[in-house]
Amino acid sequence: MFENIALVGATGAVGRIVLQQLQERGFPYKQLRLLASARSAGTIVQVNGQSIKVELLEPSAFKGVDLVIASTPDEVAMEFVPWAVKAGAVVVDESGYFRMDPNVPLVIPEVNPEAIERHQGIIASPNCSTTQMVVALAPLHRAARVKRVVVSTYQATSGAGLSGCDELIESTRGALNNEVITPSIFAHPIAFNLIPQIGGEKHAGYTSEEMKMVYETRKIMGDDSIQVCPTCVRVPVAFGHSESILVETERPLSVEEARELFAAAPGVTLVDDLASKRYPMPRDCEGKDDVFVGRIRKDISGGNGIAFWCVSDNLRKGAATNAVQIAELLVKSVSVA
Repeated sequence: MFENIALVGATGAVGRIVLQQLQERGFPYKQLRLLASARSAGTIVQVNGQSIKVELLEPSAFKGVDLVIASTPDEVAMEFVPWAVKAGAVVVDESGYFRMDPNVPLVIPEVNPEAIERHQGIIASPNCSTTQMVVALAPLHRAARVKRVVVSTYQATSGAGLSGCDELIESTRGALNNEVITPSIFAHPIAFNLIPQIGGEKHAGYTSEEMKMVYETRKIMGDDSIQVCPTCVRVPVAFGHSESILVETERPLSVEEARELFAAAPGVTLVDDLASKRYPMPRDCEGKDDVFVGRIRKDISGGNGIAFWCVSDNLRKGAATNAVQIAELLVKSVSVA
């Protein structure tokens, strides 16, 4: 058991869900410390009927802390995570800063829980779009080995923070009223629009968000030979990322076998009945922790391909829930030791 835990970024969109998850899942601890920037320090947060004052994120804040769950931008994580590790804490970090560090395990508990054993004080949680895809790919990979993935994402505005959701509302209201709204969060108006760029150009015309899916997938699945061709698109949906995925496996999988693998996989919910118009949609998956899979079909263009559609709440399994699940793995590992 970790007696003293700290939550960094406690007042942010993901941090609030982490706090909620800690309570709902009965995460064991004796003392909870909430940390945030100077802008939020001093805020009072109610936790199980107890008023907790948010403290300033600074080196001394980690004294006596055993476990840290952090949801901050990369530049913030870069600075404070070493403070926490030096103070003796284990950090579950949701930023992108440490994900590709060879000394930092990148973990999805349903996929590679054993990786936490290699941690040296830091465990990284993957990018939201990577997480849901790999949860869905994992059972196929175990059964037939994934060779190649072509994925197109349809990512909610909350992926850019709550300010992204605010801009969606403002942009939609402006469009309906024939008003000109100048975007500040997104490069173009998001209402009634699709923006085929998330992040800056990173490699050969692919964006940083797209290359995260390439590199992180290989690291989590422990196979650098997996080829991933991603296209990431921002869509006018508030919560829930959707992905259209075509996966090529080493041996052929039938639709029936793929469906059985998805149905038995931890963290996956199968919703696949085209005749009854039942398939995953963001509005049905919001607020839930699983990855939802449907529209499973054989690749009719040839090869050992299976196509499917998956949806997941990007703030939950894509961020907060995965981090709390990693923390739960750590508790189990400490108990066993």
